[in-house]
Amino acid sequence: MSELNRLTIAQARKGMAEGAFSSVELTQSCVDAMEARADLGAFITPTPEAALEAAAEADRKRAAGDEGALLGIPLGIKDLFCTEGVQTTAASRILEGFKPTYESTVTRNLLRDGAVFLGKLNLDEFAMGSSNTTSYYGNVVNPWQSSDKPNMQLVPGGSSGGSASAVAARLCLGATGTDTGGSIRQPAAFCGITGLKPTYGRCSRWGVVAFASSLDQAGPMARSVEDCGLMLGSMAGYDPMDTTSVDTPVPDYTAELGAGVKGLKIGIPQEYRVDGMPEEIEKLWMETAERLRAEGAEIVEISLPHTHAALPAYYIVAPAEASSNLARYDGVRYGFRSDAPEGLPEFSSLEEMYATTRGEGFGPEVQRRIMIGAYVLSAGFYDAYYNKARRVRTLIAQDFSRAFEQVDAILTPTTPSPAFGITEEPTGVEMYMNDVFTVPASMAGIPGISVPVGMSKDGLPLGVQLLGKPFEEVGLLRVAQAVETAADFTAAPQLMA
Repeated sequence: MSELNRLTIAQARKGMAEGAFSSVELTQSCVDAMEARADLGAFITPTPEAALEAAAEADRKRAAGDEGALLGIPLGIKDLFCTEGVQTTAASRILEGFKPTYESTVTRNLLRDGAVFLGKLNLDEFAMGSSNTTSYYGNVVNPWQSSDKPNMQLVPGGSSGGSASAVAARLCLGATGTDTGGSIRQPAAFCGITGLKPTYGRCSRWGVVAFASSLDQAGPMARSVEDCGLMLGSMAGYDPMDTTSVDTPVPDYTAELGAGVKGLKIGIPQEYRVDGMPEEIEKLWMETAERLRAEGAEIVEISLPHTHAALPAYYIVAPAEASSNLARYDGVRYGFRSDAPEGLPEFSSLEEMYATTRGEGFGPEVQRRIMIGAYVLSAGFYDAYYNKARRVRTLIAQDFSRAFEQVDAILTPTTPSPAFGITEEPTGVEMYMNDVFTVPASMAGIPGISVPVGMSKDGLPLGVQLLGKPFEEVGLLRVAQAVETAADFTAAPQLMA
């Protein structure tokens, strides 16, 4: 098997430009890896034949002088992005067999710049989860193994677990993800890769299956900060089809890479020191801060006083929006539709058909969040819950605004633990606590990135999170690369020979 799939996007771009190898050879290396590690469950719908055809077209374009930003680069696409003519399921039974007649704006932008799509990646159903165990198509497995329990399968995090697992296992050079409350950053940390949630409104949501419309944001997942910058340059941009898309120029996200952090102020929020956080995570967090100080940054203690309220407010706002968004899946227009009761030619009423289809088509976690959302939006509880959560959200955003008057970026842990076993999966509120460090930035709409910096005592990757000012991803990536360089994280999961 070729090892071209182990290259970063930047390395692959350079190699193809120099004629060292072709996109077909690069893509074939990824296809071989996909077949060898099908056991990870990372792909719902692999499209190897179409990928090789696209790679051949990319080689023809390169020979003709085309220099697309991602020309010939093989990527995986989270199965939340609508892809024309290719099944898009959101990992739910209720969308099984749905083939969109249109392309999402983000994937259309990637295709415009020459990217090659290897297929659709697994996720938690409708992006609802933190472990990628709620998919109708089965669990995704983290390619890393614990030295303490080497035979135990680990979760890759969620909801973008398929994306994270595929990038970590070198099945693709990069992947798209979506982040509602941490669904790019948390799996990136669990799988030892880099994941960037851009500012809300930076990437179009048009053609992305909706979970919580005021929170969902597409972003890149890759093996380096530079690669995330390269991908975001193609993914981002104003889209009149999305009313939340912000009309602001797309900069060169790699412009300040290598500039270092000398003279910058990095904030350490005291509220992120939570009870029960493992000592090894606290240690890596502080070591990262000291590395930045050694590079010339000033480390500043800051306060984000409403951090404690972010998680409960999120789990009111997100389910409320989900209950509204998922009302469209009724078995009438597209996707799955239940059969009538045995022995009867049809349902006794439209309501019975709706209820049966939704009961069989949605998994338990999606049903749970729909019911929570319907409850907090009901007439008797709208003000007590939903409106109160919206006010808390404003306070969280104001906390960040005040903090960024003092500092250029904020450094926190990404997750409160390393990846856990699929059989050890926490339930209910314990599972929701996986998002404790990532949710505040989502509620505020600011950009955040997770960078791998070290290993747990069990040999599993751990990441730190950097948060930046709205629409200042260029500066955020600059700091993130300084963290990446200082950490010199080179560990990788055991790969196929």
